[in-house]
Amino acid sequence: MSRPDHPDWPAASDGPSTTLARILEDAGHTLLRPAFEGQDLGRVVDGLVIHDPADQLAWPPRPLVLGVGVQPGEQLTGLLEQLARRDGGALVVRENVLASLSQRAVGAPILTLGEERSWMQLAATLAPLVSGASSPISAAPLGGVPTGDLFALANAIAEILDAPVTVEDRDSRVLAFSIRQEEADPSRVGAILNRQVTPWATQDLQERGIFRQLYRTQEALFVEPPESGHGGWSMPRVVLGIRAGDEILGSVWAAVPGPLSDDRMQHFRDLQGTVAVHLLSHRANANVERRMRSDLTAQVLAGGPEAEEVAARLGLPRRPLLVLAVALPDGEDDPGRLHADRAAELLRLGDAFDMYLGTCQRGASAALVGDVVYGIVPLPAGAGSDPESDRGQRMAKDFLARVGRQSAAVIGVSGVAPDAGSLARAREDADRALRLARSSPGGDRVCSTVEHAFELLMMEMTDLVSARGMSLSSPFARLVEHDARHGSGLVPTLRAWLDHFGDNIAAAASLHVHPNTFRYRLRRVGEISGMDLDDGDERLSLMLQFRLFMRS
Repeated sequence: MSRPDHPDWPAASDGPSTTLARILEDAGHTLLRPAFEGQDLGRVVDGLVIHDPADQLAWPPRPLVLGVGVQPGEQLTGLLEQLARRDGGALVVRENVLASLSQRAVGAPILTLGEERSWMQLAATLAPLVSGASSPISAAPLGGVPTGDLFALANAIAEILDAPVTVEDRDSRVLAFSIRQEEADPSRVGAILNRQVTPWATQDLQERGIFRQLYRTQEALFVEPPESGHGGWSMPRVVLGIRAGDEILGSVWAAVPGPLSDDRMQHFRDLQGTVAVHLLSHRANANVERRMRSDLTAQVLAGGPEAEEVAARLGLPRRPLLVLAVALPDGEDDPGRLHADRAAELLRLGDAFDMYLGTCQRGASAALVGDVVYGIVPLPAGAGSDPESDRGQRMAKDFLARVGRQSAAVIGVSGVAPDAGSLARAREDADRALRLARSSPGGDRVCSTVEHAFELLMMEMTDLVSARGMSLSSPFARLVEHDARHGSGLVPTLRAWLDHFGDNIAAAASLHVHPNTFRYRLRRVGEISGMDLDDGDERLSLMLQFRLFMRS
């Protein structure tokens, strides 16, 4: 099947491009490997193509072809012959496809995809590496601003409107903002600092029907501030909804002293299509980057011999590391909560945590993996004098204080991982601490494997007891059975005595009984159960059984 070059593609010598060697270096040899030694890895590629036998679309001049489902034989050799006729490009296949192919029959470079890696992961990784020439749109500025650069776009719009501007998504997250924000009101400044419009402001806009109007019209709207001036919102806004077809992408907000002229409002309306392309490009790039970071974070936290290489691709320095696991509470008390709302909150939480770590520690990285946001924090040089538990907990508590009531997140903090190869164990530690925080509603929202070592040990012992179907020791069981039959209160007596370290007076007071009554009951505990309360091991066994079987 032949694919002529498309007339809109740039000439082979024009536009951005990269080499196979650079792709292998950036993507990592755990993902891609050369199929044969001595191949021309200096060969240039300028676009990414997913092979489809039924696809009649043109290839870019020097494509990197992902051979999804390519079979050995004529299909494989036909693809290689097409690529050999070009002055660039290469083919990626699974290694088993090459079983019957000799290097002499190869007309173009071949790379192989690792058996444990998916085509989706590969496409997400390669897209930004070969971007720029894969589309005539993405290779050129749009509206005078590089496509997807929302900050440059915000500045350009601010120039047109002569007012400070923010670009926001559908959830009122601030994606970008222009210069001159000092001219705006405190409400705008707060939204930029938090990268999120405050909940009371979005609620006010909803109650006044602004969002409903915004998403039903192509026109720009003039919005007066609330009469109360609550939260420092004192300046009017001009806002334009941005859509692609029927899909709402976001909005652009300008803080203005008063209504704009008709000419400026028309200029603002005319920007709708341009901004839509920028938002679509930004979203696509953000999704690719988020998937890449999530995949890399998941890989490095899984450990294994490739952990050091993956850590280098994430930009993690070669220093001791901490893992922080951030998640939302289990939410059993809120069964009606929409899954989509929870997913959106997790994304916001991940973005906020990533930004926070970036300001706290150079080289830190955060990504959403499943329903947990994992942060990997390099410890600064000389951190040995600063206990890791203190540092991790301080960062976690400071983050929760900054997000305030906007999130009910809980955080688990690992011990120190000496290097990237130890991150798998650190992740397990952070997950255990996170589980403890999640299981303690109203308790500590930050749990550390160091500071909460005993609680974690008891949690794991409880798991073991449950898994093995273990039960109370016979003496303890006899005591429980006697209480159940006679209502004698001997189990609470024993517990009070243990809790007060054998102080009969304090233990009796805790149960609101006379000390003589307490002593009598304690004597009956020994008579009925046969326990020797003078034996230290016996007392330890009883305390553990109270913890494991009778927590209430």
